[in-house]
Amino acid sequence: MRMSQMFGMTLRDNPKEAQANSHALLLRAAFIRQLGAGLFTLMPFGKRSIDKIENIIREEMNAIKGQEITMPVVNPADIWKESGRWYQVGSEMSRFVDRVGRDMCLAMTHEEVMTTLIRSDVRSYKQLPMMVYHIQTKWRDDPRPRAGLIRVREFTMKDSYTLDRDEEGLDVQYRRHYQAYYNIFNRCSLPAISVRSDVGMMGGKTAHEFMYLTPIGEDTLILCEKCGYGGNRQVADFIKPNAIPGDPLPMEKVETPHCNTVAELVKFLGMELKQAAKALMMTIVTGEDDEEQFVLAVVRGDMDLNETKLANLLKAKEMRPATEDEILDAGLVPGYASPVGLKKGICVVDDVIPNSPNLVGGANEAGYHIKNLNYGRDYQADHVADIAAAAEGFGCINCGGTLGAVRGVEIGNIFKLGTRYSESMGAHYLDKDGKKQPVVMGSYGIGSGRLLACVAEEHNDERGMILPISIAPYQVQMVLLSGKKLNPDPAEAADKLYEDLMAAGIEVLYDDRSEPAGIKFTDADLLGTPIRVTVSARNLKNGELEVKRRDSDEAFMIPMDSAVEKLQELIAQMFQEIRDKVVEVPFT
Repeated sequence: MRMSQMFGMTLRDNPKEAQANSHALLLRAAFIRQLGAGLFTLMPFGKRSIDKIENIIREEMNAIKGQEITMPVVNPADIWKESGRWYQVGSEMSRFVDRVGRDMCLAMTHEEVMTTLIRSDVRSYKQLPMMVYHIQTKWRDDPRPRAGLIRVREFTMKDSYTLDRDEEGLDVQYRRHYQAYYNIFNRCSLPAISVRSDVGMMGGKTAHEFMYLTPIGEDTLILCEKCGYGGNRQVADFIKPNAIPGDPLPMEKVETPHCNTVAELVKFLGMELKQAAKALMMTIVTGEDDEEQFVLAVVRGDMDLNETKLANLLKAKEMRPATEDEILDAGLVPGYASPVGLKKGICVVDDVIPNSPNLVGGANEAGYHIKNLNYGRDYQADHVADIAAAAEGFGCINCGGTLGAVRGVEIGNIFKLGTRYSESMGAHYLDKDGKKQPVVMGSYGIGSGRLLACVAEEHNDERGMILPISIAPYQVQMVLLSGKKLNPDPAEAADKLYEDLMAAGIEVLYDDRSEPAGIKFTDADLLGTPIRVTVSARNLKNGELEVKRRDSDEAFMIPMDSAVEKLQELIAQMFQEIRDKVVEVPFT
């Protein structure tokens, strides 16, 4: 492709709207253009990179016996009502009514559609195991789209679905996907780790997330360097510190002026954080009728509330902080709340609270707290459960080592759905004895746009992106340095080389623009093209071309008459460097 004909212009400066380095780089390099919040157009460079990522995904899915299909983006509500998720998913799902009054929605994911296909096309155990996948548009009306392609509302994902007779078969296909995902990330030169994760709205028993570690990530990962344990903070297990022991003491109301936080409270009273009861007030939405309920959650002062655990426990579709009016209506006082005095709503306490005597908590009176609160004697809860969040410094549940915390972006996920959808939607097969059995399912997703953004976030320098050859829009960027009355004229040589490289199957971006050399070199670095070839009159006098890898500061010369062969060798070398990263990964 000639850059003089390329649609889209590179930008010199970081756009004001850029929220992450990758966002700025992709905008500046004309890979993407923003239409609205979480809505992006893929420009020619971006489309070529995304196509390459998706082809890598296809190759790895085909290698584990996947069959590609395409399922609709628009779904009838009936199938989501069958699975129950119509009533479980909140406002992220976009619902509408078609022209004849039928409830419809835009697909956030495709488990329901897949299950309808299973019940229509799978009859016998002889058809199983099986795996199908598609690469399709998704829509989630995310309230907080951010950081360019990292978090969007409309996006493209690869969904694959495994179909098995039993859990043992699911285990095999799950582990195949686990390895295939690492193959995909390694072929894109993106470092990734896997952690246990929450099954969320997908349901099922087990899930893993594949994470790219970066400070811009919204997920907090809890890791143990000693034994390798890893989990998303939403589900990570940990050893909870022991409480300070003691016999229950009489309740005592104490004045605590200007103590609106737990930290201020324990400092004022000369106590430890673990001696406080931290009250958090939420409002949840549940059920088919979107009923709102007030929730008072209590964790010990040395821990934080895990909202995912709380939402899962209460089967909440949505959850938000309670308003001041809602708190007062429940009989509580903001900043001084405790279960003592709760008039309405649901009370949930963390499972360490019953074994933590003599805690200090709010008196539900401004400026006052109560010392020596004891569960069971002074108040009861509707639920006692693990609702505390893991954090850096706590003990590892596996080995007792000290846990650490890092930030990351989810770049893929895999779920053992089991029979969650097949049983609710009637997707069965006949076993060897002619008995109906539910198909055992797995679901696996990767977002291609987010993957590109993470590669840009990982591979860059102060000049621009440094894209791996496997997903760069072009393998070679040829820069023509031309001018008046040059002898030999490099334009003629560059035109011929361009044709020869294309004939040899090399992907070439030919910068034939009448721009100064500085601008051309700046754009080549910004775009991150793996190999830059410079054609100039000075080097042509010696029958040579200058070649520079984007990931190196050193340039070298190659003979003009063997340029095609030399560049083919270099491209093959760079692909081999990527293939060498594809290794067997132990399943954890």
